Amino acid sequence: MATSISKEEVAHVADLAKLSFSDQELEHFTGQLQEIVSMCEKMAEVDTTNVEPTFSVTPNVNHLREDVADNWHEKKALLAQAPDEAADLIKVPAILNGEDEA
Repeated sequence: MATSISKEEVAHVADLAKLSFSDQELEHFTGQLQEIVSMCEKMAEVDTTNVEPTFSVTPNVNHLREDVADNWHEKKALLAQAPDEAADLIKVPAILNGEDEA
């Protein structure tokens, strides 16, 4: 079944994404999206019944360690190295406009 992408659908999605395109750009993107959808439909027709899923193309394995809190009791030593602290926390400058310092 061939799914058709209309220029109006592309314009609607662009509007949802707060993007504005000229008519020429909409025509261009509609054609590109139609090609992508057609390619996906063609790939969906391939029989993959006996094909094992591929999770990675490399044999690399992540070696994970147990997540354990360490040196939590050295809080005072950490705060002593911080440039500024407040309420037993490291105080950093505000990065958003209009925020009051805590």
